[in-house]
Amino acid sequence: MSSKIIAPFIASNLALDFINTQFGVGEARQECLHDDSGVVAWLQQAGVLKEACEPPPAGIAQLARKLRDNMRDLLVSAQLEQAADSAVVNHVLQWGYPIEKIEWQPSEAVFQKKTYKRNMDSESLLHPVAASLVQLLTEENLQLVKQCEASDCVLLFHDQTKSHRRRWCSMAACGNRMKAAAHRARKKTG
Repeated sequence: MSSKIIAPFIASNLALDFINTQFGVGEARQECLHDDSGVVAWLQQAGVLKEACEPPPAGIAQLARKLRDNMRDLLVSAQLEQAADSAVVNHVLQWGYPIEKIEWQPSEAVFQKKTYKRNMDSESLLHPVAASLVQLLTEENLQLVKQCEASDCVLLFHDQTKSHRRRWCSMAACGNRMKAAAHRARKKTG
C-alpha cells in the first residue's frame, strides 16, 4: 500500500525536492518513501517517470532512502568544502544511465538524439534524481541552497530569487507562520 503523505515540491530543484521527502522535526517527522509504490508515485509527481510502473521494482524504496541519505551527506559535505563517500549516488549513476540513440525524424527530415531509460530497474528510475544532484553540486552556487529558517522546518530549497534573500521553504506555510509569530511577539512586548 502506497503512503498518502504528500511530498513538498518547493525546492526549485529535483535533487533537493528528493532530499525533502523526509521532513518535519521530532514527533512531526514525515517519510514520503515508505514503500516501493510510494517512490514510484513520487517520481511520477516529480515528472521524471511518465511510464506506468506496476508493479514497482522490488526494493526501490530501500535504494531510494539510501540514495536520499547519501545525497544529503554529499550536499552538506560540499557546503562545508569537505569530501564524502558518494558510493550510492555513483551506483545509481553507473547502473541507471540512460541509453542515447540518434534517430531519423522523417517528418522534420533531420536526425535527433533520443534518450531512453535503460530498463525499469530501480537505478534507471532513480537516475534523474542522482543526475540532478550532480548538476547541483558541480554547476550551481551552493550558497544558494538553504534550509528554511522556521525553527520546526528542515526543508531545503534553491534560492532563485533576484535578491537571494529567500528565508522560508514557502511563504504560504512557514513564512506566514513565522511572520505572524513575530508580529504577536512584538505586540506582547509593546
